[in-house]
Amino acid sequence: MKEERVAYAKRPANLSVSAELLDQARALEINLSATLERALEQEVRARLRAQWLQENDRAIQAYNERIERDGVWSEGVRGF
Repeated sequence: MKEERVAYAKRPANLSVSAELLDQARALEINLSATLERALEQEVRARLRAQWLQENDRAIQAYNERIERDGVWSEGVRGF
């Protein structure tokens, strides 16, 4: 499945990078902006997921305990 990318307004940002790493990236013609953007998207997604899991941990545990105790509503109805 191809991931659809939404174009957002871009803003310049100053940052520091290892000189050797920057030289290698430039020699390999790596698009720094696009590479950083992809890496930041992955990191943001991972942290938001972790945050959501932490915030919902008690509810998830309670749900799993209820299913363990009572089963699912379709038990006995489903054909698998």
